[in-house]
Amino acid sequence: MKFSTPLTCLALGCAAVLAGAPAWAQQKLVPGQSEIAFVSKQMGVPVEGKFTKFDAQLAFDPAKPASSSVAFTVDTGSATLGVKETDAELPKPTWFNVPKFPQATFRSTAIKAVGAGKYEVAGKLSIKGAAQDVVVPVTLTQSGALTTATGAFAIKRLAFKIGENEWADTSMVADEVQVKFKLALTGVGKL
Repeated sequence: MKFSTPLTCLALGCAAVLAGAPAWAQQKLVPGQSEIAFVSKQMGVPVEGKFTKFDAQLAFDPAKPASSSVAFTVDTGSATLGVKETDAELPKPTWFNVPKFPQATFRSTAIKAVGAGKYEVAGKLSIKGAAQDVVVPVTLTQSGALTTATGAFAIKRLAFKIGENEWADTSMVADEVQVKFKLALTGVGKL
């Protein structure tokens, strides 16, 4: 069983932060064209999962990234590894404790341009009552009216109390979780 969903939350949050800028009501996440995946290793074997429900509030101006912001929420109960038995465990207290912590959140604190279409989004990621400062690399591309934010980053699941008790043994499930995201956005100005 692999339970690396916290990284997914972090990745999604960072991507959203990078993609989010000036608070314009017309800037929106297109969930049907977006995805947040996470990869962890269980006994050395990569296991991939995803979150199926998430949203973002964006205020992003490509000309003024420093004054931009993003807030992201992920429904922790939407985490799936595609295996019925494993998915039934994820909402429980040992993993995401969905009844007590139904959402993971990310709020940007700074967005910095670092190259053509490339940004670093810093912010606070909160999962299961624990908060960590993170910096997420984000790449933006545009095609017509659609802006796509992509990136990947790593988190330590134990810092967020994901996989407690016997699952805290990192020889079973690795501590590091890779979060990968592709977020489709509308309403973002020309890059």
